[in-house]
Amino acid sequence: MKHFKFRSVVALANSKLSIKYAAVLLSCSTLVSALLGILRDRLLNSYYLDTYPTGIDAYTAAFTVPDFMFFILTSGALAVSFIPVFNQRLVAGNKKSAWELSSSILNLMALITLVASVLIMIFADPLIRYVVGPGLDESGTILAINMMRVIAINPFLFSISTVICSMQQAVGRFVFYALAPAVYNIGILIGITWFTGGINIFGWQIFDGGIMGVALGVAFGAVLQVLVSIIGLVGLGFDYDFKIHWKNKGFRDCLKLLPARSLDQGIGYANTIVTTNLSSHMGAGALRGFQQANTLHNMPVSLIGVAISTAFFPKLTEETESEEKFNATFRQALRTITWVSLPVVVIAFFARGYVVNFIKNGGDYLIASIFATMVIATFAQCIYHIASRGFYAHQDTKTPFITSVVAVGLTILLMLIFSSMGLGPEGLGWAQTIGAVAQVMILLIILNRRAKHKLFNKKFWSAICRMAIAAVITGVVAYFMTKLLPLMADDNSFLATFPKFCIISIVSFAVYIFISFILNLEEVIPVFEKISKILFRNLDKK
Repeated sequence: MKHFKFRSVVALANSKLSIKYAAVLLSCSTLVSALLGILRDRLLNSYYLDTYPTGIDAYTAAFTVPDFMFFILTSGALAVSFIPVFNQRLVAGNKKSAWELSSSILNLMALITLVASVLIMIFADPLIRYVVGPGLDESGTILAINMMRVIAINPFLFSISTVICSMQQAVGRFVFYALAPAVYNIGILIGITWFTGGINIFGWQIFDGGIMGVALGVAFGAVLQVLVSIIGLVGLGFDYDFKIHWKNKGFRDCLKLLPARSLDQGIGYANTIVTTNLSSHMGAGALRGFQQANTLHNMPVSLIGVAISTAFFPKLTEETESEEKFNATFRQALRTITWVSLPVVVIAFFARGYVVNFIKNGGDYLIASIFATMVIATFAQCIYHIASRGFYAHQDTKTPFITSVVAVGLTILLMLIFSSMGLGPEGLGWAQTIGAVAQVMILLIILNRRAKHKLFNKKFWSAICRMAIAAVITGVVAYFMTKLLPLMADDNSFLATFPKFCIISIVSFAVYIFISFILNLEEVIPVFEKISKILFRNLDKK
């Protein structure tokens, strides 16, 4: 009976979702994952940023190369190259080819990333000393090397879960795909709260604890993510084959698309390697400070840009044969992302002190100042995710890659210049912002020029201008709200700052929604329809 109930729950969770519900689910799950990430960072920063900055810098540096290998080999590269080809087989009713493609990609990625993980373990010492952490002192270097060898398993485990989740995403299943990142953070939290105290089994002390316990939690979280992803396969009918079908046309097509997107991902992550290297020379805590500001800056990108773009992507791939339908869907996605992200960016800028307080008890001036330089990059990167998918839907991975090369080259050049000028971590933030804006502008210009019919019409630009007006008014309100509810010297706890942040955010968002309604923006209509439905439902009950 319990087995039957479990299968029923899984089957319900694996139901195909519409774009609207998929976007909501992905945004909510990303929010949950982000909140868990905030708790994770808050615990880490509270334990180590002030008391052991060398240790927390070492932990941060240890992630760099394993994450780089995952991004360059798998990550979003697989999703945007695999999903269109996989969808073509399913739409044509050729399930045999689709499962051969899936098995081949899964086996190939697992094999490649396993080799990469082993190589990282072997060469962790020179990678830390000469590539990502040359500015760390000797104790921090040794700690980073040991941590990197533990975290090195991540590319292998992540590649497996990514392939499995991409299959689910392609057919409109998003529940377990959405749960995977949250489960990963839970694993890290277990490492922080339990493994750092040591691991004792039947009286045998097999691990002494300390910050190395966090690295063990990272590996444990990656294992949990794979398990959750596998549950999402229930009912899909996946016919796994322990072979690589080199003759499968879909597999060959996918391999042709994969290199450009993989290099695009890798080039983008080159920023992280350079910033880690440069910030390791800027004093203890600077490396962690920049990474934390970057994490805060990326949260809205994941919540808004990635979630909405991921939900729209399958539909974009289906409408490539009709330019009119494709353009309409793309404009809808771009308008939605713009409308949602603008107030978030504005509020984040003015309330940055409150935001930083969430991940560091008592706040941190360095993190807040770096974060301020990156809020425009947040908006640009939200737009980037739908702009790049406009190319990927047409199976063009080369154009975004070339654009990334140009943007990353500009960013790295500016980082080196700003660092030599003594601008510190804030200079790295400004360099990243300029590069992000340049990248998204180039992509949108190329997309518009390729369209036979205008991609961005007068109606679109009129809506964008009205959104900008609403955002400016929201900014003014957010500024005065922070003055009305300022951060005090004794606001050193989450409970002291969270209510103030909520009031500032709610009032500012309410103003934004009201101004959007006054300016006749269609994006606000579903919001008012939902509010009206709730109000009238309550009235009917009375």
